[in-house]
Amino acid sequence: MLYDELGVGYSLGRRTDPRWLAPITDALGAARSVVNIGAGTGSYEPANVVLAVEPSAEMIRQRPRGAAPAVRAVAESLPVSHAEAALAVLTVHHWTDWRAGVAELRRVAPLRVVLTYDPRRHLEFWMVREYVPEIADLEVGRPSSGDIARELGNATVTTLPLHWDFTDGVFPAHWRRPEAYLNQRVRDNCSALSQAPAHAVERGMTRLRADLESGRWHDRHRDLLALDEWDAGFRLIVSRD
Repeated sequence: MLYDELGVGYSLGRRTDPRWLAPITDALGAARSVVNIGAGTGSYEPANVVLAVEPSAEMIRQRPRGAAPAVRAVAESLPVSHAEAALAVLTVHHWTDWRAGVAELRRVAPLRVVLTYDPRRHLEFWMVREYVPEIADLEVGRPSSGDIARELGNATVTTLPLHWDFTDGVFPAHWRRPEAYLNQRVRDNCSALSQAPAHAVERGMTRLRADLESGRWHDRHRDLLALDEWDAGFRLIVSRD
């Protein structure tokens, strides 16, 4: 299981950012029973979640005390007959058969709230373009937010930008804080960097360290340093029957 290895220490680096939690909570509205698919350690899990579905025992182990009960299962075969809403946060790109998983969301709940990202936008991130281009290989075949929205049906799509001081260590979170990527723990909590070939990541970090020391990185990215938020491709999809 992928996250039984990658998920060690995950809850330390992947801390909930309220600027994403608020729109997720608003989208779920007054739903009294929410199933959280690919729930992980419980990030962005509102109080009305009654069941978490997560395949990784390591991720379940890190769920906080008082969190909703969790069962080990996959999105493509949900152990749920009905809920008022289904939530899926940054998980669809990990599913073996994402269309089958989306079909399961539609089966179990009339309201579906999915936080995902557009792989093409990720490929524009300076880390991929300039330092670890091998990450692009991981994105091949992953669905875009548009693909997922069409499969869900009757969906609205909202952009969720990354603020410069974002607290959840998703892969592009440190877009304005490049020195953070030199920290092994930060890289361990980014699946893109954890799954990329180790030699490619090491080579990229060597280049990044040199560019930071010389000032080349800051010269190339002065435009980013003037921004408070950046669109890294994250999208909130809300689908209703």
